[in-house]
Amino acid sequence: MDIRIGITQAPREIALEVEDDTKARDALKKSVEKALKGEVDTLWITDKKGRDIAIPAAKIAYVEIGSTDAERRIGFGD
Repeated sequence: MDIRIGITQAPREIALEVEDDTKARDALKKSVEKALKGEVDTLWITDKKGRDIAIPAAKIAYVEIGSTDAERRIGFGD
């Protein structure tokens, strides 16, 4: 699934691809909620390539959890 994270006072957002399943989506949502509530100082996300990305919780402006690659349409569709 695609994730886009807006960072305050930064001109670009962070775009990541992570494994897509129900458990991973729920775990990600819980991690984001903890970061936005201030329960943790850093939001850690592991992307599809196994890289760990750290985002300071205080700098998160928004988080968008998108669809899977299979749902994307390229070109002319129905």
